[in-house]
Amino acid sequence: MVSKNIEQEQPPVGQITLPGVLHALSDPVRLEIVLKLAVAGEIACGCFGLAMPKSSLSHHFKVLRSSGVVASKRDGRKWVNSLRKEDLDGLFPGILDSVIAAGHAMRAEEAGRK
Repeated sequence: MVSKNIEQEQPPVGQITLPGVLHALSDPVRLEIVLKLAVAGEIACGCFGLAMPKSSLSHHFKVLRSSGVVASKRDGRKWVNSLRKEDLDGLFPGILDSVIAAGHAMRAEEAGRK
């Protein structure tokens, strides 16, 4: 069995598209991952605290990586994720900041209803 290098799934900057980024950010789970990364900077795959099967979480990370929103790198035995903020700001100025601000506002509104 050939092992797949997960880093190959991360597109170079020139291959990141606006429809791909918007698709990746349109899912509530992926948005939650992005919001957590925006606050923390880097987070290992198993440390997001999301209650879902590992296979589902892996799928969400794959979508985020392949769209160019998130970068994953090997750190010893674990994979560490971070936002590709600089790349996205260069291609689509302000989009990530707007999505993050809206996501935090949505969280605050939901918390206020509880």
